[in-house]
Amino acid sequence: MNILLKASSGMLSSSIQITGSKSESNRLLLLQALYPQITVENVSDSDDSSVMTKALNSDDNVIDIHHAGTAMRFLTAYFAVTPGKEVVLTGSARMKERPIGILVEALKSLGAKIEYIENEGYPPLKITGTEIICDKVTLKANISSQYITALLLVAAKLKNGLEISLDGEITSLPYLQMTLNLLNQVGISAVLENNVIRVKPLEQVSPIKLIVESDWSSASYFYSLVALAQKGTEVSLSSYVQKSLQGDSALSEIYKELGVETIFSENTITLKNTGEAQKQLSLNLVNTPDIAQTIAVTCFGLGTACHLTGLHTLKIKETDRLEALKTELTKLGAVVIVTNDSLTLEPSVHINSDVAINTYNDHRMAMAFAPLALKTSIVINDAGVVSKSYPSFWDDMQQVGIAVKTL
Repeated sequence: MNILLKASSGMLSSSIQITGSKSESNRLLLLQALYPQITVENVSDSDDSSVMTKALNSDDNVIDIHHAGTAMRFLTAYFAVTPGKEVVLTGSARMKERPIGILVEALKSLGAKIEYIENEGYPPLKITGTEIICDKVTLKANISSQYITALLLVAAKLKNGLEISLDGEITSLPYLQMTLNLLNQVGISAVLENNVIRVKPLEQVSPIKLIVESDWSSASYFYSLVALAQKGTEVSLSSYVQKSLQGDSALSEIYKELGVETIFSENTITLKNTGEAQKQLSLNLVNTPDIAQTIAVTCFGLGTACHLTGLHTLKIKETDRLEALKTELTKLGAVVIVTNDSLTLEPSVHINSDVAINTYNDHRMAMAFAPLALKTSIVINDAGVVSKSYPSFWDDMQQVGIAVKTL
């Protein structure tokens, strides 16, 4: 499905309910599978969380998680420590290009039984669940936090718990802190100290109900929309709290520089355009790489120069997000330079109209470019890809003043 986006006559609605965080949901779904005493509410309605739920409840010998990278990593650890379970874990063609060797080798060093079916270091995997006795492993600290989180989520179910030593500077620290906080909330002892994480074994937890906070990554597109709108424009989003577990809550500070004020009230944030966007922006997004695409597109739409660093993990996402950003922004008239871990954008003076944006099977490419419709008409190819994390995205865009036409 390809769609044409244009600005309609004005903001039609200023209040949007956003589904639960995909990151929190998938962590809690796996913990719930390990500890049935946990009840989870406001679970994300994303494809990734649906895939996760289906896989955890499946008796099949072959589990296909399609494009869901989080599910691939978390389930690799889950099935590896589930005695008596034997599965083949596979995914889409792109998933078979996304490395998983770091996690597999870490699990194997602990005693897990995992084989590569096709290419060494990549899915699909044959996993034979077994009891894990070893309790110490060392990993590079700058790897994707999802590898470390996968180990943490199953750690308390290991006979002797787990001690993870992290070598170097930790990447995406907020995501690790989210995991540790959720473990602590359900009653698991998990502590990060001096680059060493220690998780104590725990057979079962006390009954507990947890409500998933709405997804801050999804909120980023409304920050972009408000930044590109007229001064005084307001949009309210729920359900959010000021002290969030999600690293992407840094949006409230980052977007001050792009002319958006965040007003917190009970379970709601209101985004307001102050008309005070900076002419240049320099950010290290090592802790929040998922919002890099949104920020880059916002800066382009505002004519703001930007230099974004800390983006090395974007090379192994649903697509190579840095190259994809460069390609699509260039079509619109941008001057962009990317390296292995950075993106530099020169201030724009003109935005081309009726450009078709390719999405590369990447939900964030589709959603990041959508707010530009406030500046120019734009086509989004394969727009249905948003269902991976935000199925109602195009409906919500229409509510806030973006006309959506199927081509």
